[in-house]
Amino acid sequence: MNVMQAVARILKIEGVEWISCFPSNQLIEHAAQEGIRTIMFRQERGALMAADGFSRLNGREKFGVTITQGGPGSENSMGGLAQAYSDNVPILYLPGGPALGQYAVKPNFSPVRTYQTVSKFGEVVVQPGQVANVMRRAFHALRNGRPGPVIVEIPADVGTMEVPEAAMNYQPPQRLRQSPEARDVKAAVNLLLNAKKPVIWSGMGVLFANATQELQEFAELTEIPVYCTMPGKSSFDERHPLALGSGSSATSLPARTWLQESDVLFAVGSSMTRTSYGQPIPDGKVIIHNVESIDDINKDFSVDVGLPGDAKLTLQAMIAEVKAQAGDNGRAGSSNVAAEIAQLREAWMGEWADVLQTDETPISHYRVIGELERTLDKENSIVTHDAGAPRDTIMPFYPGTTPHSYIGWGKTTHLGYGIPLMIGAKLARPDKFCLNFMGDGAFGMSGLDLETAVRAGAPITTIVLNNGGMATYPGGYPTANELYGATRMSGDYAKIAEGMGAVGITVTQPGEVAPALKQAEALNAQGRTVLIDIHTGLEARRSSF
Repeated sequence: MNVMQAVARILKIEGVEWISCFPSNQLIEHAAQEGIRTIMFRQERGALMAADGFSRLNGREKFGVTITQGGPGSENSMGGLAQAYSDNVPILYLPGGPALGQYAVKPNFSPVRTYQTVSKFGEVVVQPGQVANVMRRAFHALRNGRPGPVIVEIPADVGTMEVPEAAMNYQPPQRLRQSPEARDVKAAVNLLLNAKKPVIWSGMGVLFANATQELQEFAELTEIPVYCTMPGKSSFDERHPLALGSGSSATSLPARTWLQESDVLFAVGSSMTRTSYGQPIPDGKVIIHNVESIDDINKDFSVDVGLPGDAKLTLQAMIAEVKAQAGDNGRAGSSNVAAEIAQLREAWMGEWADVLQTDETPISHYRVIGELERTLDKENSIVTHDAGAPRDTIMPFYPGTTPHSYIGWGKTTHLGYGIPLMIGAKLARPDKFCLNFMGDGAFGMSGLDLETAVRAGAPITTIVLNNGGMATYPGGYPTANELYGATRMSGDYAKIAEGMGAVGITVTQPGEVAPALKQAEALNAQGRTVLIDIHTGLEARRSSF
């Protein structure tokens, strides 16, 4: 058994069911020989994005795996790794590498060496006897600590070397969950129960820990409202009376009010990374911070109480401490917080209700979002946005409901992420209606992977907001646009979809949006991938304060 065969065997032992790949690496063949499904994407970045989507829905129990060739294949992989790294998503990347004798010779490219800034862990297999140890360390890193991309680079000559039989004693590493100290839990609960206007900031770690039920129980016991970060969207049902909503740089009025006016903020399952694609946290707050990685505590904010550990275990400890300090019913029913949230939400939605139902043409982004909200079966759908205007228009208005019913992403914002991300999501949840909401600029970055969805039998729906321009910048670059049409573009995206083996639906009138969504859902159920080409206008309005 050579090194590549050994890696493939370990992937099988680890329960890997499918691998995204592109274009040439003998490890692909060895994985297939182990009975692992191999899905060829149209480019490396898309392959990694699909692995990302799969990992997000599997809570550190299963992981997306990507194989590419070395050299140009690994060079093209930067975008997918960078997005997963910024959003703290665990994926395993297995690129080829230069032969050891050429490793330090320029311009040979080493993925592990080059991508240190966008990966959590990376190791080069330099001897065949190392395989089991390297892969054990890789899967330990995937399961434990801060989530992120893990890279195992296999040099061209090492990959064909024989592995000693004694070196193949592989045992999968376990998930090791940690809890914060009891004294810190007690201090955190005391601060929250004595706060004047506390708020909970819920991140993706709640989803990874499967801690939504605990979060709801804690919020109800303490009557503290919950805001969901963009990656944490759907970690708390936005229909709940204590839900403030979620946000990118755009959010709801209740969310903005509590984030600005709160005196104590409890972040749970969140890295609390400062980003221009999220809501700001004003200075002067008392901050309680729970996160898997202790390195994130005091990283961007001065933290008063740090609670390093698994979000589920932390919330369970917090619930027990609330009951110890305030009784079995906690503070339930002791405030009018839910009524205050409802009042703010009513005022905010009063300003947007007409926009979400407008009959204007070209069709408004917000009419499309309104139809999504009114039409989709939210418990049986998974929705994501793409970068730019689609993200900031949909985020406040389409609610996350059950866990993973919405995939929020974007502490860095790679256009075109939505299509391959949804392919990975569909492979993780084949029973769900998986919909991606993107602009025409984003489609240009990953549109050919519609054919991958068709070929892989992963029927997804993509909405393309076809407004003929980069809608994030309406009115921007006036000289460049007047002289050269710099941000303007055109295309018949429904026709392109048909050429990729998908179904293309063109929508030009507001009243056609809902029927198109229902048609797409029916076609997906029949195994057909769908693109809905909606002719919209440029949209500058945002729910910002």
